[in-house]
Amino acid sequence: MKVRSLAELGALREAMARAQRVAAEHAARERERLRRHKAEHDLFARAVGPVHRLRDRGLADIDRPRPAPHPRQRELDEQAAMREAMSDEVNLESLLLTDDGLSFRRPGIGPEVVTKLRRGHWALQGQVDLHGLNRDEAREALGGYIREAQRRGMRCVRVVHGKGHGSPGKQPVLKAKVQRWLAQRAEVIAFAQASGPQGGAGALVVLLAG
Repeated sequence: MKVRSLAELGALREAMARAQRVAAEHAARERERLRRHKAEHDLFARAVGPVHRLRDRGLADIDRPRPAPHPRQRELDEQAAMREAMSDEVNLESLLLTDDGLSFRRPGIGPEVVTKLRRGHWALQGQVDLHGLNRDEAREALGGYIREAQRRGMRCVRVVHGKGHGSPGKQPVLKAKVQRWLAQRAEVIAFAQASGPQGGAGALVVLLAG
């Protein structure tokens, strides 16, 4: 390129110097990056110690999808808390009303609520059937269902405990236990024996807090 003046020559020299500085800075950064990488590699090698490459066994490397994590410990903790919160030893007479259906209502809940439950004032939004379960299985199933029903915004559900026809002595073993358990659940504000079409003596209609 033909330089026409000293000014142009000075500008050209300045541009070349600037380009050289940029290149030198880039080279310095690259050397620092490589130095750090080597230092990290050496540190890792010293920490791990001697390693040997595994023999190639000719096996295919299949990337199988892993199952989703299951919160087993949380479930065990919830079950333990449920067993502690729902006791068989509670004094039922102090919780249930002395009527023919042994209904239940929280303090401050008027008797008309139980009457409405018996008459089907609230539509049933779901049910849990405890037939065939032993005591611990029924308690866990009931507690889990009540908790989930309230979480989903349900207000009225049915709990089927059976009439005891298959129990020793033909007595409804689960019935009294279910009443005790329900009366201890904070989510339950009232319950009553179901009407004939809803299961009669083999079921309870339960009203949950909103």
